[in-house]
Amino acid sequence: MTVLNIHKRKIHKPKELVSQIFRTLATQNDLIWPGENWPAIRFRDGLKVGSKGGHGRIRYTIIDFQTGESIKFQFSKPDGFNGTHEFAISKINDSETAIEHIISAKLSLRATLLWVFVIRWLHDALIEDAFDKVENQFTEQKTHSEYNLWVKLLREVYKR
Repeated sequence: MTVLNIHKRKIHKPKELVSQIFRTLATQNDLIWPGENWPAIRFRDGLKVGSKGGHGRIRYTIIDFQTGESIKFQFSKPDGFNGTHEFAISKINDSETAIEHIISAKLSLRATLLWVFVIRWLHDALIEDAFDKVENQFTEQKTHSEYNLWVKLLREVYKR
């Protein structure tokens, strides 16, 4: 199975401000990753090309990093996930910025089953939480995406 999973959100702030938030990814003061609700994201050698890490059971290597623009990862686990995922920031205009997360992968049969029934649901919820966290850095009225019933069930099973 081929997967192309795209999440995009408009942030009503200039790209320069949003880019500063993205520099905190996987640091002690991470303002993107929703580590309060999900396994932490970590990299052995920090945010640089070649650094290995991931979150929970998902493992990857940084294969491209353009400060203030994008970071791209190559999957190494789970087995059967052959592809990449990335965060990107782009200027819409002087006062608006688009943030984006893209998974592009070819999956084995086993990985397809994992994706369809488990990973996709948890991934989508995690990314929406991350985008909420970014957006909430810039607004008084806080955004909070709700989990659907399937995500709630999977999170409960995962806790055990």
